[in-house]
Formats: sequence, C-alpha cells, structure tokens
Amino acid sequence: MTVQNILLSGIVGSTAYGLAREGSDTDRLGMFAAPTESLLGLHTPRESHVTTSPDRTLHEAAKWCRLALGGNPTVMELVWLPGELYEVRTPLGDELIGIRGAFLSAPRVKDAYLGYAAQQFRKLESRAGDHRTAKHARHLKRLCHQGLELYTTGQLTVRVEDPEEYHRFGDSVAADPSCARSLLARYESAFAESRSALPDRPDEAPVEAWLLRVRAEFYATAA
Repeated sequence: MTVQNILLSGIVGSTAYGLAREGSDTDRLGMFAAPTESLLGLHTPRESHVTTSPDRTLHEAAKWCRLALGGNPTVMELVWLPGELYEVRTPLGDELIGIRGAFLSAPRVKDAYLGYAAQQFRKLESRAGDHRTAKHARHLKRLCHQGLELYTTGQLTVRVEDPEEYHRFGDSVAADPSCARSLLARYESAFAESRSALPDRPDEAPVEAWLLRVRAEFYATAA
C-alpha cells in the first residue's frame, strides 16, 4: 500500500545501530500526515501502517508525537538518526528534528528505556538457548546504554560505539543468561544514582504548534 504525505523516514534497527551482519533485515521507520479533512469525520484513518516486505512502520504524525512524548525508544530514534540514514526528509520533518528535545522528560525516558530493557531480559530468559537469545541481549545492552545517555545528557547516539562488544555480550548471554541480569541491575542503579539533564515534564507547546502546522499544510480548502 502506498502511503501519502510522508514527512520523515529512515533506516533504523540493527543497520542504524551498527550491529547488522550478513542476513540482517533492513528496518525502516517513518511518519506521515493524514489529510486533515479525514480526521474530522466519524471514521478516522489508520494511524499506523506496518509491512514486512519490506520491513517498514509508518505512524501518523499525531500518533508518533504521542508515542515520543511517552519516551518510546523505538519511535524516538527517528529524530536522532545520522543524516545519511534518512530516506525522506521534508521541511516539516526537519522542523520536528529541530524540536526533538521538547519530547523528553526524565521520568518517561527512565521508565521507557528501562522498561523496554526489562522486556528484552524477560524474552531472553524465556528463550534461553534459543538462537534469538543473543539478539535480545544486544538490544538490552543498547537500550540501557542509550537510555542512560539520553537521561544524563539530553542527547541520543543511535550508532553504538563498539559493535563487536555488543556481539560479544550477546554471545556471553547466550551461554550464561545471568550476565544479562547483572548488566540490567547495574544500569538500574546507574539511573537511580544519576542526575538527569532532562526536565520533569516534556514541553508540549512546540509539539502542539508543529502538529498544527502539519494540519494546516494538509488541509485542502474548498475551491
């Protein structure tokens, strides 16, 4: 299905993190604007379009904003990608990147990143010995590291510094899952002991103003 009015889209996942190896999928994430008139009637359009061939997720602008304001790590990386990974980058998309700090708040970043990391831990525990255990372990380590960076500095580096270290960690956890438990515990302590650079609440005003500009841009007035 062709999705119109894509504002921002790029390559995410293992390719963006620098963790891809031969055979890895290429994941794409983006945001689109629904025609404003379509939001005014009884039946509103779908807020997300997900395909597997290719692997792509597109969220409507308002939904993306709600997820990002909640600290969702998956959607958050869209506005922190290295420039070469963007495949669609419109002026409104650039505006969104320019206000990315407005989405951040200390409690939501902490809860979201540690929550997603704990979810990866539960998955690898339940699949001990499964071929995906190492992958869950790599994601756990990445979420912990990126979350703490965002929490303490207000910045997010999507590409990991030493990909091989993450692969070695994944292999270690595949052999002994207790390695993952100790890493998660260390990061939980680090979050608790660190002072955040983020405010207690996100700044919704610039986000609301941006979304209203999107609605104005895609409102077709009657002739």
